[in-house]
Amino acid sequence: MERTALTRAMAGVPGPVTVVTTVDGTGKPWGFTANSFSSVSLEPPLVLVCLNKTASTHGAFAAADRFLVNVLAHGQDGVARRFARSGVDRFAAGDLVPCELGLPGSPGACVRVACSMHAVVDAGDHSILIGRVAAAAAHDRTPLVYCDRSFTRPVTAADAAAAEPVKVLHLADW
Repeated sequence: MERTALTRAMAGVPGPVTVVTTVDGTGKPWGFTANSFSSVSLEPPLVLVCLNKTASTHGAFAAADRFLVNVLAHGQDGVARRFARSGVDRFAAGDLVPCELGLPGSPGACVRVACSMHAVVDAGDHSILIGRVAAAAAHDRTPLVYCDRSFTRPVTAADAAAAEPVKVLHLADW
């Protein structure tokens, strides 16, 4: 399998945009952007997020006892871009504040999921961080989605209703 073929194929699969945060033993905050976030289990409540082993944040997250997944809302693409960059102070903007489990969180996120670290699983060039959900907060906001190498949002029922009506032809009309 060619890496570029897989990359191209997966680019067409929409995914939620998250900023995952933790703090280390010294209280230093760490964070990264990910769109590989998913529910794993309800009993026990588990979620997963994937992190590249070469990321500057990998060591902090591999050693962390807890983390917070901020599912960003539409319009928070600047936050996503900042946490995807290397060599910058990702927390300098001051827009993340202590939230669930005392971890840095976005008050504007559509969902926040706070976890204790359940397992760190080796998966090729990534680690899968599996978290046991300790708390969750959901807000009535449209999520930010990444698809075809750009940020977008899902079309809601209200969006569809406001769009130009589509004429449905029935077989009897032919």
